[in-house]
Parts: sequence; structure tokens; C-alpha cells
Amino acid sequence: MIHRIQPLINTFSKKPRQLFFIDGLGALLTIFFLTIVLTTFQEYIGMPKKTLYFLSVIAVIYGIHSISCYFLNPRNWHPFLKIIAFANLAYCFITIVFIYYYFQNMTVLGLLYFFLELLVIFGLVAIELMVIFNQKNKQSIKS
Repeated sequence: MIHRIQPLINTFSKKPRQLFFIDGLGALLTIFFLTIVLTTFQEYIGMPKKTLYFLSVIAVIYGIHSISCYFLNPRNWHPFLKIIAFANLAYCFITIVFIYYYFQNMTVLGLLYFFLELLVIFGLVAIELMVIFNQKNKQSIKS
């Protein structure tokens, strides 16, 4: 499996700016779904609006971080990518806690949305961490 995504890891290791762009777009998409789509159809989702807005505030903060890194393009990008990778993990765990807490109210559609969102974010985090690890290995080999 890893050998299939290794070209992707190599590309993002050379151009981490693209990874910040993808992360920022993902945050914007999350904000759109949480604040517009899911709150509009909240009765078909089961998660309270207040919780959806809370999750969207987190996504706004993460989006600002990623888009800022994309535009500022820091030379030492590792700590910024590590921050967003672990922040994304925190978002996933917060979401899982809310799903557990509101499970009795959640609909199949709501569970499906959050399952897919978590799947995408966990995949992105895996790529982000592999890029960091890949880059650190290259630096230690050069030393």
C-alpha cells in the first residue's frame, strides 16, 4: 500500500506548499458543509446545530493556519505541517467524542457524513505525517 502512495509522498515532500493548499481547501469544504448543509438539514443529521457550529469554528482556525502557510510558504515548513497534522487528529477525536455523546440522536446519514469526513481527514493526516517523516529521513541521511 505504501509503495502506491510513495510518489505522492515524494511530490509533497518537494512541494509541501501544495499539501497546505489541500488541507486549507479541505477546511473550507468542512466549514461549508458544517455551517450551510448540515445545519440546514440538521434534523436529517442528528448532531445539534450548536455542535456543528463549534466544529466549524475549529475548521476556520485550521483553515487559516493552512492557507496562511500556503501563501507565506515558510522555508522551515516542518513544524507548521506537524502542527496541522496533530490538530487534524485532535479534530477527529473531538468529532468522535461528539458522535459518541449524540449517538442516540444521530441518523444514518449523519453517521455516514462524519464517517466519511473522518476517513478523509485520517488519510490526510497519514500523508502529512509520512511527508514529515520522509523529509526528516532525507535530512538525516545528508548529515
